Amino acid sequence: MVSKNQIKLITGLQQKKYRNEHQLFIAEGVKVIQELLQSNIVLDHLFVTESIFEKVPAAQKTLIKEADMKRISALSTPSSCLAVFQIPRPKELQHKGLIVALDDIRDPGNLGTIIRLCDWFGVKQLLCSKETVDLYNPKVIQATMGSVSRVQVNYVDLVAFISETDLPVFGTFMDGKNIYKEQLPLEGILIFGNEANGISKALEKNIQNRIAIPRFGDIQQTESLNVATATAIFLSEFRRNS
Repeated sequence: MVSKNQIKLITGLQQKKYRNEHQLFIAEGVKVIQELLQSNIVLDHLFVTESIFEKVPAAQKTLIKEADMKRISALSTPSSCLAVFQIPRPKELQHKGLIVALDDIRDPGNLGTIIRLCDWFGVKQLLCSKETVDLYNPKVIQATMGSVSRVQVNYVDLVAFISETDLPVFGTFMDGKNIYKEQLPLEGILIFGNEANGISKALEKNIQNRIAIPRFGDIQQTESLNVATATAIFLSEFRRNS
């Protein structure tokens, strides 16, 4: 059974201010929870509607009714499990390797998908501007499908970070150089901008290399690519060239 206090806490964790206050976040679905349980992220409590995750200690697991799962779930169609995890402490920034930086990405699905892409392409560090959607938003966690446990995500002042780094900086722009013709380095910072407005003017001043994905359609009226789709293409090219 889930208590009224537990319901209040769990539903409150759908909001950033309560996640920050309690230093907890929620994850739903067998795949996501299984990935997180196998990581260093600490489980606070697990709620299930059936006998699953047998290795989780009884003291950390509660069997509840489907009606109660609907009350605590952030999903329109609840899963059979919901877990509450402790938010890990941020790790120290690394100024090496290929780094992806996000400037004011607002859509949770985009952030979650980009984290999965970083995991797939071996990008260990993702930098987010302070305005970017919260990493522990339930929709972000859902979209990562567990990759959140393998990619280091830091929220930073991107302008300050970029202005101080010795790594080459690449910005994605509509009028940039053709990505398919560029010689790309093993290390560098690859920046993606806001879904509607692109990279901010303040950050643009510190970008030495402007790159783009060329349009091949005959009419060429497509305004832009989805940022997560663009991320997949750019990361593929960086890794192919390396």
